[in-house]
Amino acid sequence: MIRNLFVAIVLLSLFSANAQYGRVTEKGPTFGLINLERHQFKFDLFAPGFSYELGLFRNQSVSTSLGLGIATYQEGYNIGLAMNNRYRYYHNLDRRNSLGKDVSGNSGNYIAAAQAIFFSQLRVATDISGPTDFNLGFYGFVYGFQRTYPKGFNFTVELGGGYYKGDGVPSGYGPLLGFNFGWVATKRKSKKPTFD
Repeated sequence: MIRNLFVAIVLLSLFSANAQYGRVTEKGPTFGLINLERHQFKFDLFAPGFSYELGLFRNQSVSTSLGLGIATYQEGYNIGLAMNNRYRYYHNLDRRNSLGKDVSGNSGNYIAAAQAIFFSQLRVATDISGPTDFNLGFYGFVYGFQRTYPKGFNFTVELGGGYYKGDGVPSGYGPLLGFNFGWVATKRKSKKPTFD
């Protein structure tokens, strides 16, 4: 059921992007990315690791990160290496831009379909009862915001919830809270995008 809902959201987002795509275009080689960065690579300092975000459409991107993460749900908690994947829909880039606020470095608020995988091999601590060799997956949705500053410093905050699927341990529902502070290593677009 969660996977079907995830697929439906992705398809709806793609349809929405195609419907809005023709309104404004960017000069030069374009994929319809007016405010989003085509590629953004970030070193995460708060939860040591790294992130990569790929701009797909005018206000949509996919991202993946690898670093320290915490899972908490009905069965307990798990702390260790986690891979986080997001399909983000930024809903306020045009508004931020019209108010003269910086949108470079994907600075905006978003809704995202979220997936996370917590690997047993690099677990730091857990209180989930079961075998020592288990993996844990998360499937759900988050609301978040990301801000990137002129020197490249970046922070991201996310809040959401979903289903934790246990591989060798019981599954259940729980929240997802994320906070990250890092540095964007790739060049960012200027504050004011150029339009046709």
